[in-house]
Amino acid sequence: MLPRLLLLICAPLCEPAELLLIVSPSHPTEGSPVTLTCKMPSLQSSDAQFQFCFFRDAQALGPGWSSSPKLQIANMWKEDSGSYWCEAQTMASKVLRSWRSQINVHRVPVADVSLETQPPGGQVMEGDRLVLICSVAMGTGDITFLWYKGAMGLNLQTKTQRSLTAEYEIPTARESDAEQYYCVAENGYGPRPSGLVSITVRIPVSRPMLMLRAPRAQAVVGDVLTLHCEALRGSHPILYWFYHEDVILGSSSAPSGGGASFNLSLTTEHSGNYSCEANNGLGAQRSEEVTLNFTVPPGARSNHLTSGVIEGLLGTLGPATVALLFCYGLKRKIGRRSTMDPLRSLPSPVPQEFPYLNSPTPGQLQPIYENVNVVSGHEIYSLVYYNQPEQESAAAETLGTHMEDQVSLDIYSRLRKANITDVDYEDAM
Repeated sequence: MLPRLLLLICAPLCEPAELLLIVSPSHPTEGSPVTLTCKMPSLQSSDAQFQFCFFRDAQALGPGWSSSPKLQIANMWKEDSGSYWCEAQTMASKVLRSWRSQINVHRVPVADVSLETQPPGGQVMEGDRLVLICSVAMGTGDITFLWYKGAMGLNLQTKTQRSLTAEYEIPTARESDAEQYYCVAENGYGPRPSGLVSITVRIPVSRPMLMLRAPRAQAVVGDVLTLHCEALRGSHPILYWFYHEDVILGSSSAPSGGGASFNLSLTTEHSGNYSCEANNGLGAQRSEEVTLNFTVPPGARSNHLTSGVIEGLLGTLGPATVALLFCYGLKRKIGRRSTMDPLRSLPSPVPQEFPYLNSPTPGQLQPIYENVNVVSGHEIYSLVYYNQPEQESAAAETLGTHMEDQVSLDIYSRLRKANITDVDYEDAM
């Protein structure tokens, strides 16, 4: 501190000597390094030890007085432009000073401004972090970055820093953040805007609502039922699935909102619970179930009931039913034949030749038996003939005529057990 104070006091008294300030590079650009060298070409090498100091616009640079004749400046900026010189001295000599040199630091204008997003692609899930990164391909010095929302340019934030990139962060992305964005960069040579970048905020679907629409207050069989499913929130497109008792009926897509519908022609099987599902690739949501009860017309109900009963009987009593129907038909067939030919005609007595013409008991009648088979019923009838034996030959003719008139007929009957052999071939057929 003391050497610098002494330098300021004696600076006006010091005369320029043959000191030379060398600037390398002579026309630096912002951000580049510069080396200052203080030389004394007129002085021969000696054992004297010199101290050196570098100045800019009357301000000492670096560490102040030093034994090194060089000063390295790592980065030169626009504001570092000015008048530079150096001084040297020994303990036994006066202070020597170089001629002043003007150094102008050149600034590079910004160019090729671009806007990128993180996550990439401009798509972010609702609630996630969104970062808008503004970058320049070239440019030096302090660069001012500005971010804008919408084509009309709502300014979101402004940053000034010595960097080729800057970030604007949205900690929690919301649906309202879905918009077009751009950024602007400038470093004193005019603003340079980036291109527009569209941001899409992906929103999972909310739980959908299912509505059933029928052409009348009480739906009936044959009506066209409209199922309308809609999720009030969710990124498009949304695919909707329709269910009846957890069985898929069909699907429909809603590319731009408004929900989707599915038409169904009602049958007797369509009574029950209905639901729908919405999915936009970010997770599916199922609606609550809606119960539909509708009226079945009387004709449709009776027809449906009759067909159901018949199908049930045939399914459970198929073989037995067929056998019963066959037996019933066979019985009716036999009954019709019995009506047409109720009983077989009883046989008329046929003149018989009797082996015994002279009976030891002339007055006793001799019985002759004959069975008659009757197909109707379970009875067997027997015919019994009683014939008067012949008398003397003299009265043969008279008695023959009389005996013919005296034939007696009795009919006996008894029950018999049913036997398949009693059925005639004709009746069986």
